[in-house]
Amino acid sequence: MPHITVLHNPRCSTSRAALEHVESAGVDAEVVRYLSTPLDEAQLRDLIGKLEDPVTDLVRRDAAFTALGLTDTDVATADQVVALLLEHPRLMQRPVLVRGDRAIIGRPKDRVPAFLAD
Repeated sequence: MPHITVLHNPRCSTSRAALEHVESAGVDAEVVRYLSTPLDEAQLRDLIGKLEDPVTDLVRRDAAFTALGLTDTDVATADQVVALLLEHPRLMQRPVLVRGDRAIIGRPKDRVPAFLAD
């Protein structure tokens, strides 16, 4: 099976569940702890180009998003998403799985086994 990259936050149960699916499927995976090693602009743009989900879904709408005074209009375009994630990498949705020219956000959890099986 082709190599997978998992953009992972070990504090997230959904991200941990994705890694468990990868391991149980016996898939060779590179795990990137994106909070320790944030993606740069070129990496974010490459990821967005592969993402099967709407680009705005790459941004978490959590308490930090709200505390920053952000709204959906602040993350409506790829350029806005890149700028925000460069400044606030913790707002990136997780997990994100990348294989070749495809990438998905691994939410809900049942998306991961389907992506691995493709």
